[in-house]
Amino acid sequence: MSTVVPLQPEHCDALLRFFRDLPEGDRTFIKEDVTDPATVQRWTAGDDAAQRWVAVDGDTVAGYVAVLRLPGWSDHVGEVRLVVSPAARGSGLGRDLARHALVEAVRAGLTKLVVEVVAEQGSALALFTGLGFSGEALLRDQIRDREGNLRDLMVLAHHVGETWSGMDTVGLPEALGQEPG
Repeated sequence: MSTVVPLQPEHCDALLRFFRDLPEGDRTFIKEDVTDPATVQRWTAGDDAAQRWVAVDGDTVAGYVAVLRLPGWSDHVGEVRLVVSPAARGSGLGRDLARHALVEAVRAGLTKLVVEVVAEQGSALALFTGLGFSGEALLRDQIRDREGNLRDLMVLAHHVGETWSGMDTVGLPEALGQEPG
């Protein structure tokens, strides 16, 4: 059973193992070089306008989620990044991590969250739409995989303030210590 905790310096080695153990195809769609120790260490070294968590089971990382606050005039928006180990997929861990990120983003005062999903990733699309995200854009041929094939990218968004009734469905008012609306 994994526990979701804030990313700390003591998680760096386990998080590097987690990213290095991902299939090459999974790492294709991660923006940073997550196999570089400097990248992961930088995440724990200071304020980079991001909140980051790991799902740990003993000394093993089973999942990672981050909410990166966008800069400037978009500082009310957070970008969600989520990765779950292949062994933990289908267990509900991805949903738990995404829900955790959503709750923490609301606590941090963000009013909109976005997530980019490769169009063919049906389970990721289902996970985020189940949490109240909806499609905002389809970017055709936006990314290139390791084999050079172009892929479509979907941008999904969750507008936090639109309605509490939508958030009731994922249990956010209770998680935030508020009465359901």
